Amino acid sequence: MRVYLVIMDETAEARVALRFASRRAAKTDGMVHILALVPPQEFVVFGGVQATIEEEARSRAEVLATSAAGNTFQESGRMPVIAVRQGDGEKVIREYLGEHAEVAALVLGAAGEGGPGPLITHFTAHAGSLPCPLFVIPGSMDDATVDRIS
Repeated sequence: MRVYLVIMDETAEARVALRFASRRAAKTDGMVHILALVPPQEFVVFGGVQATIEEEARSRAEVLATSAAGNTFQESGRMPVIAVRQGDGEKVIREYLGEHAEVAALVLGAAGEGGPGPLITHFTAHAGSLPCPLFVIPGSMDDATVDRIS
């Protein structure tokens, strides 16, 4: 079964990438894995404050991923696998790919304006060492265009 790994955050381009992956999964009898990243938090001297900050960031990521999963289910008819992990984005994604050999493609959304962002910059520069193809979906695409190409 083809598995499309989408990195989810609060950006419009992540939602476009998720729509693309969901539509591809539906058309190829595949499924979607959603990976929500929780960036490392700055160290706070007081441990209780640090724990609260980390828990709030993780909760936001979980809500975001769960909401995205509902959209994916509507598109593909299958509930996606959801993972929320904390740490450096590039490292977490590589670890996830290493743990999930069934991933057939890493799907990232590129910002509609400005620079490509750190994940796209990193993974396009290192695409040759990935265990799967990398799909970069322009965040400026509207739903009709995504539907047509997926």
